[in-house]
Amino acid sequence: MNKLTVQKYGGTSVGSIERIRRVARKIIETKEEYGQVVAVVSAMGDSTDRLVEMAHSITDRPSEREMDMLLSTGEMVSISLLSMAIEAEGYEAVSLTGPQSGIITDLHHKNARILDIDTKRIKKELDSGRIVVAAGFQGITEKRDISTLGRGGSDTTAVALAAALKAEKCEIYTDVDGIYTSDPRKVKNAKKLDVISYDEMLELAFLGAQVLHPRSVELARKFNIPLEVKSSFEDKPGTRIVEVDQVEKVVVRGVTLDEDIAKITIMEVPDRPGIAFRLFSELAGESIPIDMIIQNISRDNVNDVSFTVKWDHLGKALSISRRVAVEIDARDVSFDDAVCKLSIVGTGIANSVDAASNLFESLFELGVNIQMISTSDIKISCIIDKSSGKEVLSHIHDRFILNDIEIGEKN
Repeated sequence: MNKLTVQKYGGTSVGSIERIRRVARKIIETKEEYGQVVAVVSAMGDSTDRLVEMAHSITDRPSEREMDMLLSTGEMVSISLLSMAIEAEGYEAVSLTGPQSGIITDLHHKNARILDIDTKRIKKELDSGRIVVAAGFQGITEKRDISTLGRGGSDTTAVALAAALKAEKCEIYTDVDGIYTSDPRKVKNAKKLDVISYDEMLELAFLGAQVLHPRSVELARKFNIPLEVKSSFEDKPGTRIVEVDQVEKVVVRGVTLDEDIAKITIMEVPDRPGIAFRLFSELAGESIPIDMIIQNISRDNVNDVSFTVKWDHLGKALSISRRVAVEIDARDVSFDDAVCKLSIVGTGIANSVDAASNLFESLFELGVNIQMISTSDIKISCIIDKSSGKEVLSHIHDRFILNDIEIGEKN
């Protein structure tokens, strides 16, 4: 038997002692069926948020290194308690922190990337018959400092371990029972999907769907890891994430709304080579991801350049933008944190002749102005005012998915 399964349990799944006991029993059932289990666990409930609050009650600008040291303790609590719960049921278990699990990361605190995984310790524990309970979200840098992988990093830990250990499958257990066509907390008519492609899931994750972290989906696609999102609280099938050729092609698979963004505009940027590189290389040097970028048509040898960042990167991105604006003789820098990003995602968008026109018609009918537009083969995104975001989300979802509008395809 001895097939390996990697399971990830989120914070709500282990949010209380009773829930920890329930998770322990689920892990034991999996061991009985497959032989070997690695359970990757997040911090209990909202304990990470409480730790962040404590840090900011001491200083407005805590050191990123010390924040990683602090936040890593949340997972240590949950892995030790879960290991105790498994042992209380008569099975052997061992809890391992990120460093003990062999997870080596780069030097970027608070948003580190996994560079390598030394699996010797985990394999030794599995071969001895133990269940391994590994801390998600954390690793160790080459300088031997504790690092964290950013919000949602436990998903990445689970998929990375599944790839490194050549697991049969990776299951992500959470407080929802799968992937939906939209956020069911915001759209009452959202429908659960039985299956979705890696590409579609990756776009949805990048565009604000909070069920899976984008990097975890990237890794699953790269190493072809069978991935399934399931409920911790119900024993029923979830949503499988598979190769695109295993999914029926539809024009729109899901609709998302990302309210965790802000728009920065640098006004009257000199129109000469190297300016864009100067700005965006500075932002990249501070590990600030940039999403949408728009440069208007040159007038009088200057342009306005707008781009979007996640809200928690706004302060640092603004500081860099203002400094660079002075250095390049731009006129001014403004920002807008009252915006959101609405997106439609589906493998059929590339071949659709009127997906875009239907989306823009719907926004026109609602009287919503579009500030920025971005497209790819499988998505169309619009930046709009945040005040109308939830209404627009429901309207677009119902029009494209519930009403199943007919959309033409290219010949």
